[in-house]
Amino acid sequence: MKVALFGAGGKVGSVLGPGLEAGGHELVELGEAEAMIDFTVPEAVEANVLAALEQDVPCIVGTTGWDPARAGSVAAERGLQLFVAPNFAIGAVLMMRLAAEAARFFPDAEIVELHGEGKKDAPSGTARATAELLPGEPVIHSVRLPGLVAHQEVLLGGKGQLLTIRHDAFSREAYVPGVLLALERLRSLPPGLTLGLATLLEA
Repeated sequence: MKVALFGAGGKVGSVLGPGLEAGGHELVELGEAEAMIDFTVPEAVEANVLAALEQDVPCIVGTTGWDPARAGSVAAERGLQLFVAPNFAIGAVLMMRLAAEAARFFPDAEIVELHGEGKKDAPSGTARATAELLPGEPVIHSVRLPGLVAHQEVLLGGKGQLLTIRHDAFSREAYVPGVLLALERLRSLPPGLTLGLATLLEA
């Protein structure tokens, strides 16, 4: 597939570009693209998505810290797909699913998410999405330090015990399989906004 990659020079994009090519896809400019992928920054992502939709190009977005509702409405009006996920690491999605299951028995939970110092949004999109799966309004602790990539743990407390469910991404290569899966399924999704890699794992 011909893919326009926004953020190709960034931390994720620099790994994702070679991963897409290794998966048999061709990186092209937006005017030639059959799909657009965005891993940029919150300030730029909506304009990038709207530009792609205006050219009838469906989109995959891994950028967090923005509200995709408006772009989702535009996508639906144009009969195009907009797939947005806060995390493309399959292990992270499984961590969220396991935490939601565990919370049925351990409703008292807090979330600790750790990322590199350059990550602009806090809490992370993954942490916010995890919190939505848990009862109540769990506290989220955000850590930004050099040397970190993407890490999250959910701590679930019970009398005399603690259950910890943790996922660590040590390299941004962890996101490549999830993006390839989204690209494979993109055209089969309904028009408009689809949220979360879990929707593809359940398909």
